[in-house]
Amino acid sequence: MKKKPFFLLMMAVIMLLTISQSAFAFNDVRNDPNAQKITELQKQGILKGQGKDGVFNPKGKLTYAEGISLIVKGLDLNIDHVRFIKAPLASDYFPNVPNKEWYSQAFIIAGFYDLGIDKSVKPTDVMTREQYAHHLFKAILTKGDYAFTEIYMVVKDQADITEAYSDSIQKLLITDIAELDKSGKFFPKKSVTRSDAAGWLYGAIEFVKNTTPVTPEPEAPSFDLKLDVAAVNKDVNKVTISTQVPHPGYGIRIAGISFEGDQAFIQVETVLPNPDQMYPQVITDVQVSTYVDAAYKPVLEASANAETASSGSTGFPIE
Repeated sequence: MKKKPFFLLMMAVIMLLTISQSAFAFNDVRNDPNAQKITELQKQGILKGQGKDGVFNPKGKLTYAEGISLIVKGLDLNIDHVRFIKAPLASDYFPNVPNKEWYSQAFIIAGFYDLGIDKSVKPTDVMTREQYAHHLFKAILTKGDYAFTEIYMVVKDQADITEAYSDSIQKLLITDIAELDKSGKFFPKKSVTRSDAAGWLYGAIEFVKNTTPVTPEPEAPSFDLKLDVAAVNKDVNKVTISTQVPHPGYGIRIAGISFEGDQAFIQVETVLPNPDQMYPQVITDVQVSTYVDAAYKPVLEASANAETASSGSTGFPIE
């Protein structure tokens, strides 16, 4: 009699564990190669079952309504930070997509971020492997600028891949988000299965979570350059280029001079502020000068942006 409470307790624990596991596992993915990833996405609330039985149907085809909703939800794309003058509609981006269906908001978000979806798409269209790969990669890029290894993955059926989708597929293969089959084929025109879609999405989520985006280089503003020529003597002219910059951290310098006919083309670079310094926000006049043979007519020619203000001399005589 003393053992009965312990037995009942153990049975209760087993039942609780069984209920807990069944609540977070589709019963038709046990032998699927993406079973672990599918289960994890289900636990996160990203995946849901189909029909009353709640099966996942891993070998089933994926419609655009399902695929776009999956990508948007999985990578947490939203437009909460955007203030629209007029509330956007799915049909504003995709005329064949209804505005009041469960997937409508996902299409609005996908259209806003431009995930490379054809404007004529219908929600019931079945996604191919190359289409899903392309939309998924475009969604990854909304999370930041990432550096990818510059290698080329040999795909045996490369000729079957739509050219516009090729780079996206290459990037998913390089990052191990997607993979080729044992024969080295991708089968781009085949319908993407729900299993592969979930597996690739899981890989994309992990990539974004574990990869630090590359900090983009600041773009130099375009300045209104003025050129002034003054004779030093009969053989040499002093050429001065001047402009106004937002603050004293910016500057300009001469990157080079090339000669063609009777013209001297002067390339001017923008010197960017040192990111480790603070500058007063005061409009500042800056100038740079060089000397040119009087036989040539100086002409301004914009050049590439320079590095920070700590960069060295251009190698030309500058005042």
